[in-house]
Amino acid sequence: MDEKKLSIICFSGDFDKAVAAFTLATGAAAVNYKVNLFFTFWGLNILKKKQGRAFIGRGFLARVFNFLMGGSKKLPLSRLNFGGVSPDLMTYMMKQKNVATLPELIDAAKALNVNLIACEMAMHILDLKKEDLIPEVKEIIGVPSFLELSKGAQIIFIS
Repeated sequence: MDEKKLSIICFSGDFDKAVAAFTLATGAAAVNYKVNLFFTFWGLNILKKKQGRAFIGRGFLARVFNFLMGGSKKLPLSRLNFGGVSPDLMTYMMKQKNVATLPELIDAAKALNVNLIACEMAMHILDLKKEDLIPEVKEIIGVPSFLELSKGAQIIFIS
């Protein structure tokens, strides 16, 4: 039987889009899909080790961009962010309805062996190093390697 595979490209650093990506990833992994999550540009914010606003990166502009992004605990809602309070309100609503929160989905992805991958080009542009990311990121690869890894997979782009 052919291996079931799903590859998700996470371009966005928005809270609701991260929830969607991790919901799809964990749902697929739970029914035995091999899942790759490829984080590029603003999506890399989800994988940062330092939470909150931190000047990481090696150049002035990279440090400013990385400070402004703020890590997975500072992801904005894509619409109706209301000065940053909406992700907290959405998390509260998720808990009230017994729906997995973003931190719970990220933990589930780790437990289900979802392959967390960082985009080499975006890492280079933002002057990030592997040690800036959570330890579960096993690979930093370029698009050709990601496409090879995703051969035969359903590919979803979340922007």
